Order: sequence, then structure tokens, then C-alpha cells
Amino acid sequence: MKKQLVFVWASVGIILLAAGVALAEEQARTREQTQSQVQTKTQEQAYGSQLMTPQERREHRAKMRAAKTAEEREQIRKEQHERMKERAKERGVALPDEPPMGGAGMGPGPGIMGPGSGRGR
Repeated sequence: MKKQLVFVWASVGIILLAAGVALAEEQARTREQTQSQVQTKTQEQAYGSQLMTPQERREHRAKMRAAKTAEEREQIRKEQHERMKERAKERGVALPDEPPMGGAGMGPGPGIMGPGSGRGR
């Protein structure tokens, strides 16, 4: 009887452990996908990105990530906007007069979590 009980509890423990590992792997995959999507969205929505080289986009993203305050990020956005306006003018491309508000990826929408993410919807 004791051997059977030990075997049952050991089996339950192994099953729970395997389920925990599977859940952790799924969470890691989801996190990686989300980060990839955010990076892609940031690349696509950086003001004037169509006029920038890949290196310039990387440098711009690095500056934005390194900024400590919202004011510092806004200043970086404004400087980027001015550079891209000049570049657009040189190339005969039209860009809006004002930079997008709130930066790349900060507009309305469900955000990273997406619909049905358990936020009372």
C-alpha cells in the first residue's frame, strides 16, 4: 500500500513538473514573439523610417531606449523629425509637418496584451 501511495505521489509530481516546464516554455515563446512584434512595429512606425538606413533606425531605437524621461524621448523625436524633414525635402518626398504624437506604437488599440487578455473585456 505504501509503495502504491509513493508511486502515485511521485507520478503526480512528475506530471506537475512536466506541466510547469511546458508552461514556462510557452511563456518564453510568447514573450519572444511579443518582443519581436514590438520591435517590428517600432521599426515600421519610427518617423521617417522609410528615409533611414537600417543602421540609422538601430541608432534611433537605441537612443529612444536609452532616454530616461518622456521629455528626453520627445526631444529625440523632434530632432529626428527635423532631420527627416530635411532629408525628405532633398529627396522630394512629402512628410507631415508635425511628428506623430506619443512616439511609435503608442497610439490607441489593445496594446501588447491584445483583445481577450483578461482585462475585463
